Amino acid sequence: MNIKFARAMRKALTPQEVKLWVHLRSWRALGHHFRRQVPKDGYILDFVCLKARLIVEADGGQHGFEKNVRSDAVRDEHFRQLGFEILRFWNNEIDENLDGVLETIFSKAKERDPTPVRIRALDPPLAGEG
Repeated sequence: MNIKFARAMRKALTPQEVKLWVHLRSWRALGHHFRRQVPKDGYILDFVCLKARLIVEADGGQHGFEKNVRSDAVRDEHFRQLGFEILRFWNNEIDENLDGVLETIFSKAKERDPTPVRIRALDPPLAGEG
């Protein structure tokens, strides 16, 4: 997959991908930098946090067909071999339980990269500061 195709996909997010992206991009301030529609090893990853080695996929109905289930399994195994964890959510899950989906993603990102991030704008000042 080439960069031009990934750029085009970034401009054509599904409504469910937009819902996720609004939240995932704000988590950068918390130390979890997600990218969207990332080309990697011949695939396009919906969302990925490289630091936590976490991939998040928003799956539509086409992923339920046998052919796509098999290709998703091959793809997921490829990335597991590289040390990534893959979280897949059906579009209806995102529509009906966005808070639960976000909680699952955030918990997994924190588990895989528990390094605390201190950001002056969000954290209280240290003793002697301010």
